Amino acid sequence: MCEDDHGTDTGTGLGRRALFVTGAAAALTLGSVTFSHGTPAEAAPGTETKTVRGTLPTGSPDFVYLPVDIPDGVRELKVAYSYDRPPVPAGTAGNALDIGVFDQRGTDLGGKGFRGWSGGARTEFFIRADDATPGYIPGRVKAGTWHIALGPYTVSPQGLSYEITITLTYGAPGEVVPPVYPPERAKGRGRAWYRGDCHLHTWYSDGKRTPAEIAALARAAGLDFINSSDHNTQSSHAHWADQAGDDLLIMVGEEVTTRNGHVLALGTDPGTFVDWRYRARDNRFGKYARQIRRAGGLVVPAHPHATCVGCNWKFGFAEADAVEVWNGTYSPEDEVALADWDGMLVASVRDRRGETGEKGEKGEKGEKGGAGGEGRGWTPAMGNSDAHRDPDPVGVPQTVVLAEDLTREAIQDGLREGRSYVAESKSVSLSFTASGPKGEHADIGGRLKVAEDAPVTVRLEVTGAPRCTVRFVTDQGVLFTSGVLPVAGAGTVEWRTTAQYAAYVRAEVRHEAVLAPMPGALAAFTNPIFLGR
Repeated sequence: MCEDDHGTDTGTGLGRRALFVTGAAAALTLGSVTFSHGTPAEAAPGTETKTVRGTLPTGSPDFVYLPVDIPDGVRELKVAYSYDRPPVPAGTAGNALDIGVFDQRGTDLGGKGFRGWSGGARTEFFIRADDATPGYIPGRVKAGTWHIALGPYTVSPQGLSYEITITLTYGAPGEVVPPVYPPERAKGRGRAWYRGDCHLHTWYSDGKRTPAEIAALARAAGLDFINSSDHNTQSSHAHWADQAGDDLLIMVGEEVTTRNGHVLALGTDPGTFVDWRYRARDNRFGKYARQIRRAGGLVVPAHPHATCVGCNWKFGFAEADAVEVWNGTYSPEDEVALADWDGMLVASVRDRRGETGEKGEKGEKGEKGGAGGEGRGWTPAMGNSDAHRDPDPVGVPQTVVLAEDLTREAIQDGLREGRSYVAESKSVSLSFTASGPKGEHADIGGRLKVAEDAPVTVRLEVTGAPRCTVRFVTDQGVLFTSGVLPVAGAGTVEWRTTAQYAAYVRAEVRHEAVLAPMPGALAAFTNPIFLGR
C-alpha cells in the first residue's frame, strides 16, 4: 500500500505496478504520485508534500521507479526516505535500499535524465537550479514526470518496507550556476615519474571528506595527480577546480558500481555520466566501456576479488585498459588479485610472442584501444587507496607512472602502456630495467628485443623498503628471491636469465612474512618487462 501523508490511498500501490523487462534485468515502475499546486489546505505557503509507503518482497528487481508528476513553477524538489531493518538469521543479508532520481527526460539506460544518486549514504536530498545535495546535479526542476529510483541492494526474508516523503517548493527557479572544471595540465617536470591515486571518494558519494580535504591529503602523500571516482555520479566534477594547482593534476571520473563488480572510469571528460544499471548477464558492459574511452577515459576494473556484496568483478577483462590489483591496505584479496593478474600475463604471452608491449591502436572516433586484442595484448596493473574517510590514508598505495608530462593525456598513456609500478607510499622508489649483451635496454612496460638464448640482466634498484626482500616473477613463477634489504631500505638486486627461460619478468618488494608459508605483504611491485623478439 502507498499512501499520502494523510492516509489517503494515492493509487501508487503494487497493485498498479508495471514491470518493464530489459534484457535479463527487470525494473519495477510503480503508479504515479501527482501534485496539484496549492490544493492541500494544510500545506505551508509555497510547499506541497506527499508521502508514499510500500513493501518490496525478497527477489525484487534491481531498480524500482516511483514516477512523480512535477507541475510548472517548482523551485525545489526535496525527497526524504527511510526503510525498516528487521533482524535476520545468521548468514542472511538484511535490508539495504539505495536512492537516486531521474528528471523529466526519462530513465533510459545511458540517457540524459540522470540527476543524482546517493546510494545508501543519505536519507534525503534536494535539487534546485543553483544548488543540490552532494551526489546530485543542480539545475531547474522542470515540469514533467520525474522518477525516484530505488535500488533494493539486499532484501531480508521479511521484505523491505519503505517510506518516501516528497516536498515541492514553488517559486522562481533561480539562476543556474555554470560548472567550472579543473585544468587538464599541471606544471610537471617533463618526462618523469609521477605519483598518483586514482580511486578516491568524497562526500559527493559515500565518502566523508571534501575535495579540499582530499587535495590536502594528496599533497601530503607526495602525489602529483589524483582522480575523483565517486560512486555512480559525476556531481563532484564541478567542485575540484579550486583544488588543482601547478603541483597537483586533478582528473575526474566515476566508480561505476554495478551489481556484478565495480569499474573506474578514470580521467573522463568532465561532466561525463556512465550508467551502472546492468549485470554481467545483460551483455551491456562493452557499450559503456566504449563510452568511457570515447569520453577520454580509461576502463579499470576495481578490487576485482573484493568480497563485499556486488563488488567481485564478473565482466571479464577484455575491455580493461588496466586493472586495480592493489586496493587500500594490502590484504588477502589483493594477493588473490595479484595472482589472477599474473595468470592474465601468462595468457597474454601464450602463442602471442611478439605482440605484447605495443601501444594501443586508434579505435572508432579516435579512442585508444583497450586490452583483449585491440592492440596491446596485455593488461597493466595499478594500485589505489579507495580512501573514503578517516582514518583511510590517501596515497596508500600509489601508482608511479613514467609520463611525458603532468597532463591528463600523458598520465593516461603511461597507465595504458604499463609504464608504471605500485608503491605503498612516497617513501618507496624503484628503478627496474632489463639489458641485453649488445646494449639493448628496456624499462617497465617495455620489451627487450633479444634472441631467445641471449643473456639478459634484470636489475632492480630500490629505496625506502627496510628489511624487505625482492622477488623476480616470470611466466614460470618466482625464479629469484633476494636476501633481506638493510635497515636503511636501499639496495640493488640483479638476476640473469634468457628470453627462452622467461617470457617476461616483473619485480616484487615484500615485507617480512607474518604467517609462513604465505609471503609478506607487498611494499611495491612493477608491471612486467617482456623478453624476446
